[in-house]
Amino acid sequence: MPTSVRLDKKTESLLEETSRLLHTSKADVIKLSLSQYCPSILDERRSYPYKLIEDLLGKGGSGRRDLSMRGEEILREKFRRRE
Repeated sequence: MPTSVRLDKKTESLLEETSRLLHTSKADVIKLSLSQYCPSILDERRSYPYKLIEDLLGKGGSGRRDLSMRGEEILREKFRRRE
């Protein structure tokens, strides 16, 4: 699928220099760059909701026996204390 992109002079120069150094086309440099950049961004964003609350979740057991019954209530209490 064709895609066109407008580049500023600095980025175009960087692309041209990289393609010359690698002895490949600018299109191949763009494809390689995107295939390396995009997955890292997607992985980061997909894990973002967890990162927001990871300090509330803890690393091991809680020692509490009422989590299955009061889990939502306990988590809400932790959120309120965090603010």
